[in-house]
Amino acid sequence: MKNKFDSLELGQFIPLHYHHNMLNDSARMNSFKEAINWVVKPGAKVLELGGGTGVQSFFAAQKADKVYCVERNPELVEAARDLLAKNINGDKVEVIQADAMHYLPPEPVDVVICEMLHTGLLREKQMPVIDSFKQRYLEKFGGPLPVFVPEASIQAIQPLQQNFHFEDFYAPTILFQNPYSTQERSKSLGDPEVFQLLSYEEPFSQTCAYDGEILITEDGQLNALRLITKNILSINMTAGSTVDWHTQYIVFPLAAPIQVCKGDQVSIRFSYQGGAPLKALSDALEVRHVSQRVSISQFALDMMNLTMTFQPQTADQAGVL
Repeated sequence: MKNKFDSLELGQFIPLHYHHNMLNDSARMNSFKEAINWVVKPGAKVLELGGGTGVQSFFAAQKADKVYCVERNPELVEAARDLLAKNINGDKVEVIQADAMHYLPPEPVDVVICEMLHTGLLREKQMPVIDSFKQRYLEKFGGPLPVFVPEASIQAIQPLQQNFHFEDFYAPTILFQNPYSTQERSKSLGDPEVFQLLSYEEPFSQTCAYDGEILITEDGQLNALRLITKNILSINMTAGSTVDWHTQYIVFPLAAPIQVCKGDQVSIRFSYQGGAPLKALSDALEVRHVSQRVSISQFALDMMNLTMTFQPQTADQAGVL
């Protein structure tokens, strides 16, 4: 049976003005600049898949001899060529209009940059594009594979009590949150639970899934789950450090809120394909209260009632046999 999301194209043409907003994201820009500066060595050959405005190819061109920047959107191809021509070493970058899902460079490369990242690895093509590239690259050039930026992604889920009231208007809908800001409308009901550690160099499944239980650490109303994606852009083995970047958190409201207490266990289950719409996770999400903490006083009362139930009966109480 065909999946209802199969007919939907993975990823999308992201409008040019949105890319301009991305340029203004200092956390994203600083992290990628630092990672690319570390990974790209002098004289390297670099491929960027999904180049957008060409900014990451620009970072790479400061050390690389040659950068292939692949972008499918004609508007962005024109913009990238124009912007790179205005920047130092932009002449090292060749902007190519092509589908990253099918493109291969004319020669082996040392580094592949692919920032088709969305929280949960949903909506955009990161997983299928890199998986397709690795298979086709090894068939054409053999090993080893180039270094990938990012090198890995770590995904986690976290139980929340979320305030969905906006100026008295109740709207339990999907929300995006800045991972670098305090979220005063969110109350954490448990620690983030890691459900996926994906290394882009290694073979990986196209499925993102979790089936387990999470410990509740605070009393409250569980009415949402926060999806967290932390991207390891580069690993500096010499310094024993990494360059990381979080995409925006996504808050998914639950269909039915659950009252929980500290010490409770909640079962969470979901499964979706990388690149699927946000609705794929919402539709697959199952949350269930599986165990509940019992207070000491309640436990003592229950034991007292149980003892009274099994006390010996008198002859009058038992009746005549």
